[in-house]
Amino acid sequence: MGVLHFRYRERRRTLRVALSLPVVVHGQNEMGEKFCVRAMTRSINQQGALLAMDEPVLAGQELLLVNENTSRSVETRVVYVKRERDGKLSVGLEFVNAETNFWKMTFPVPGARPLRRAAGSKAMA
Repeated sequence: MGVLHFRYRERRRTLRVALSLPVVVHGQNEMGEKFCVRAMTRSINQQGALLAMDEPVLAGQELLLVNENTSRSVETRVVYVKRERDGKLSVGLEFVNAETNFWKMTFPVPGARPLRRAAGSKAMA
């Protein structure tokens, strides 16, 4: 039997971009102790990020995210937590204030067609 492929409608407001950026996450654990850990993004979008980190967090928990490249910080909320095979946690964060352009990027909207080069143009190597 062949493999079936399904197209689905993108539910995100903006598409994710696979980008690995160093960030620092500040928060409080279950016992009320403050923590500050370094993490890496796996992907980002205009409303948040997916991180790989070691510190356990809970869905609904509020964290402060600091971009190490720009030193900008933003308040976030944990919306997804999953332990991966390597022992790290995949943590999905959304920005509390969705109007911020924290990543200083323009993201494609869902359903946008990718840019294509004209048939006659070739990139120089």
